[in-house]
This record gives sequence, C-alpha cells and structure tokens, in this order.
Amino acid sequence: MFKKILVANRGEIACRVFRTAKRMGIKTVAVYSDADARSPHVLMADEAVRLGPAPAAESYLKAELILLAAKETGADCIHPGYGFLSERESFARACADAGIAFVGPPPNAIAAMGDKIESKKLAKQAGVNVVPGYLGEIADTDEAVRIASDIGYPVMMKASAGGGGKGMRLAWSEQDVREGFEATKREGLASFGDDRVFIEKFIESPRHIEIQVLGDQHGNIVYLNERECSVQRRHQKVVEEAPSPFVTPKMRAAMGEQAVALARAVGYYSAGTVELIVSGADTTGESFYFLEMNTRLQVEHPVTEEITGLDLVEQMIRVAYGERLAFGQADVGINGWSVENRVYAEDPYRGFLPSIGRLVRYNPPETTALLSSPRRRGSITHVVDGAADAASLDPRLRGDDEGGEGETNAIVRVDDGVAEGGEVSMFYDPMIAKLITWAPTREAAIDAQIAALDAFEIEGPGTNIDFLSALMQHPRFREGRLTTGFIAEEYPEGFHGAPASDGLLRELAAVAAFAATAQADRARRVDGQLGHRLRPPADWTVRIGGVDHAVSVSTDGITVDGAPLEIGIEYTPGDRLIEAELGEDERLSVRIAPTRSGFRLTTRGASHVARVLPAHVAPFAQHLIEKVPPDLSRFLIAPMPGLLVRLDVAAGDKVEAGQPLAVVEAMKMENILRAEKSGTVKVLSAAAGDSLSVDQVILEIE
Repeated sequence: MFKKILVANRGEIACRVFRTAKRMGIKTVAVYSDADARSPHVLMADEAVRLGPAPAAESYLKAELILLAAKETGADCIHPGYGFLSERESFARACADAGIAFVGPPPNAIAAMGDKIESKKLAKQAGVNVVPGYLGEIADTDEAVRIASDIGYPVMMKASAGGGGKGMRLAWSEQDVREGFEATKREGLASFGDDRVFIEKFIESPRHIEIQVLGDQHGNIVYLNERECSVQRRHQKVVEEAPSPFVTPKMRAAMGEQAVALARAVGYYSAGTVELIVSGADTTGESFYFLEMNTRLQVEHPVTEEITGLDLVEQMIRVAYGERLAFGQADVGINGWSVENRVYAEDPYRGFLPSIGRLVRYNPPETTALLSSPRRRGSITHVVDGAADAASLDPRLRGDDEGGEGETNAIVRVDDGVAEGGEVSMFYDPMIAKLITWAPTREAAIDAQIAALDAFEIEGPGTNIDFLSALMQHPRFREGRLTTGFIAEEYPEGFHGAPASDGLLRELAAVAAFAATAQADRARRVDGQLGHRLRPPADWTVRIGGVDHAVSVSTDGITVDGAPLEIGIEYTPGDRLIEAELGEDERLSVRIAPTRSGFRLTTRGASHVARVLPAHVAPFAQHLIEKVPPDLSRFLIAPMPGLLVRLDVAAGDKVEAGQPLAVVEAMKMENILRAEKSGTVKVLSAAAGDSLSVDQVILEIE
C-alpha cells in the first residue's frame, strides 16, 4: 500500500481523506495557503507545506507547487479532493510524469468528461439519453440569443468546464440571455480557466438524480445506487439524500446501467458520478437525461457511504494502488436512508448573501462514530480520529445481537474542516460543514436532521441553519415532491423563518421566563446587598410572535397563561444552548442570546425575539415610542463583502426600478445589484475594482 498521501485541497475534504488514510496506516501531507496556515486540515496532517498567498490562483491552483511539495515530502500518491485541480487532465498527467500516483480516474477519462460539450457527444455515442441543445462553441451574445431562440425558452447557459453551481444561468427570455451570457463566460474563466459556454433546453419541473459509479483498473465497474440532489439554490446543491424517494428499482437499474456504459466507454476507474436530470412530470420515470459526469469524489458522497457501508475514499486509494474491487454489483445493497445538509456561511434572512468572518463559536452537534465492519475489507463507513474499537461498531454493520432487528437509533455525522476561532474567508467556498444523518427510514433520518440542526451552534458569520431546518420540516419535502425549483417555488418572497405553532411559541415563552428567572436569581446572589431572603421575580409577561403570555416560574413547575406546562429545562446563565424535555420522548434544543429586553430564541428553523418583563412592569411597555428605521432605499449598498466587478451607470444617469446598476463578485459568484427605485444617479462612492465591505455605499440615487 502507499506510504504517504498528499491531499491537494483544503478544509473539510482534506480532513475527510486524512481520516481514512490514517486508519489505513498511510502518512499524510497537507498543503495550505496563507489564509489556511492554522486550519484544522494543516494541524491534522503529519506534515504540511505552504503553497502561497490566499487567492486560489496563487496557491491551490498551482499544480507545479503541489508536485514540488509531494516530491519534497516523499508522498507517493496525491488525492485531489473536489474543486481546484481535481478535474484537470493536465494535473493528473503531471502526477504520472512525476511518478506519483493520482488518486482518481485516468487523464483521458477526465479530459473526455471534463469538457461538457464533448462529454455529451460521447454520452450520445454510448447510448446514454442526452438533453436537447447546442453543443458547439458560441462566439458572442448575439449568437447565444439566436441559438436560445432556436432551442426554445427556457434554456440553461453553462460554462463548458463548470461545476458546483458556478458558471450557470437560467434564461426565460432574450433579455435573460443578454444579461447572463457574458457573466457566465466570466464565471467560467474565473473559476475554471475556460470561458466556453454551451446552451441546452431547460427541462421544466426537473429532478436532479445522480448515480455513483466505482471502477478498478481491471475493467470492473459498479454503480452504488443513486442520490437525490434536487433541492438547490442558484443551481448549487443544498440537500442531498440516498436513496431517492422518486426512483423505482426499474429506474435505478436503467440509470445505473447507462452510467456504467458511459464509464466503460471512456475507460473509467476510481469514483465518479454521472449526473442525470429527470422530468418530474413523467410518472413512468423513464425520461431521464445525461447532464454531465464528475470525474472526482462528490461533496455529497457521505450519503452513499451511509447506505452502502463503503468508504469511498478508501476504495479510491485501493483502486489507485491497483487493487481489484472486492465486491460486485450483486453485493451492493441499500440499507436505510441518509440525508445530508450543507451548512453554508450565508444569511438566508438577507437573500442568502454570503457571510464571512471569524467563527466566534463553533460547536457542532454530538456525533456517533461509525467504524469499520468485520464483514469484508473495504466495507467501511466513517472513522473518527482513526479509532477502531470493535465494541463501538456501527450497529447496522455489527452483525450481533446488540444491533439486531428493530434498531431505530439515528446516526449523526459531521464532516467539517473548521474550528472555533477560525476564519470563513472570502477566497473560498462558503461551506462550513456537512451534516449527515442515517436512520432506518427517510422520515427518521429527516427528524434526526431537525434535532441536530437545533443543536448546531455557530456564532460569527450568518449561516443557513434555520433555512435547512425549515426545509426538513416542509410538508412538500417530507412528502418527497421535489424539483430543482423547490426553493424558488416555496420561498418566492425569500426566507423569513419556519412557521411556528402556537404550542411551540408557548414552550418558548416558558423557556424565556425560566432563563429570566435564573438570571435575576444570579444577579441578586452576585450583588448580595439585599440579603438572601429576597426572591427573584417569578411572574413574567413574555411577548413572542406578537402575543403576550403570562408565565409563572416556581419550584412547583411552570404555568403559561394559567395552565401548567409539562417541561423540564436545563439552563445556567451564560449558556448558549438550552435543552428542554417535553414529556417523556420529545426534546427541544434552543439556542439563546440575550437582547436589551429579553432573548433571541432560535429553534426549529426560526429565530424568535422574546420580550420578557416582570408582570407588574409589562403594562407600561405600551407607552414606549417605537424607533422608525431610516429610509436607505436611495442608496445602493453592498449587501456582502466582495469585489466591485462592474458599474453600469455614471453620475447623472437616469435609472428605473429593477435596472442593473453594478456587479459584485463574492466567493466566486457574481451578484447583480439593481435599483430599488427610479431616479437619477447623484454620486458614485465606489469604482470598478474596489474591494467592498458589507453595507458600504456604492452610489446614491435622487
């Protein structure tokens, strides 16, 4: 087996590969940019090598520096992770020329599938269904408009070398093409070094299904079931699950066989993913089309690992070393259900704008260690810190009485590469962590996600945790009625928090009153000047969700609006997470933060401001004057930190509401800023090329 592996990547995926490598007895080498000098993946590796400055183009995308690091440290193989150089044919060839094994597919397969235009031609030759479209190179915007018109709207414009939701624009009209074609070219060039764009028909009400394939260097190829990745925002996956609630055994076999045929046609080995689009309106499930093949490990690979018991990273390493697959297609099964949520540094309450900054607090939910199975070599799930204790085996794989039939415990896994005190940088992808749950049924796996999200504590940058919890609770998601337009259709006015039942609000009122009582008691004890006979306030008026609740807290229990509430609360002033027991079986995790007159309570996909006043003081609150926020609509304000790529107006120009005014690039994505009202540009406060801070004024309209 290999002696030392270098991971040509950063963050979560580098940590993920290191965990498996350490368990396999392989020494590890990390590479890092200046922005990542103290990141967890650097500290986790046996050795670490600096590449260069923070921008990826000057560090992680420098193949020659990575190869030099491998030679200097004696690494005999390189795992590329995902993104960066993972799908660069030239990098795979350079590894081979240097005598270093590339833990991935052969260069010719990367080349064949990495070009989205050529890959569709190859897929068609291999007998794979393809989406109608134009696969030639497009010279300019005018030609793009003609092609889109010939295909028929809506169409999708895609960067030929794109992936991960970048370099993609949906166009419903000629105006959309004219606005988005050049932006798509720029994103493709900035992220992938290739500005070619192709256009294809957009399948309405589509589902995004992908097939995981795995092959060795001896011609053996299998498919490891499917993943449902339909819940997306701006073409970037948010939620993934395996298996799909839509795919039937017949569909699975047909999709899998076509995926294997395509892999075989290009001599593929290692792990790869064939992405398909399926018409959700087709009740037969037979209208599926090839989108692209990702010649690397996918971000969402954990859900496949959870239902198959396979460690895909280990399989990739063994295949790269020349070993044969230890199993065949007949050995691949589906055990239970797994769901993955991507926790991003973005603010769903502000249109999902990217959010950067220091992780003041980072405390993920408690996880369950999943260790190797004694069934066969390679039948591995997740390993934590390289531990391998047979007594702690995943109960699904244990094969003894402890994990026998009727096992219903859900399993929680967190794949991350950040730590408290670390920085979420504007230079890289905004994903903080991946939260994965497994359970015997889909409903139980989703419920485990809700509980784990409630317990996920992150302070500093904004996160999408509330939004993810809302998705998990949404009736349509739970029913499995998904399309790639799910988020846009269900949240057309943006996200404002998950709806809360009256019962939940009453429980939160009790939590707020209990916390207020505990803080008042602590205050009197710390002061000590009034004697210990003075009891803290016990009767409170809690306003939450626009409703006042009378709450009494005593040693006998808690009453809300005169009725006793069966609830047990653990809280010490200063805690950021409250655990509340509701009856015998239900548990509520609430993140709590103080405000000027109460608390902000976050749970079940929403933040609720609770005003907490002593009952005898509350009646006077109605006489307080409400502060009216200033009108800022005349300003164009940077909604996020980023680079001002372009200004479309000058001082004195007349503008209409909704007109594009500027383009800001943040975290590799271009964002068009539009006028909120009609008027005339009074003054420009920034210029193209400027680095913007959040809430910085770009221009003023009068």
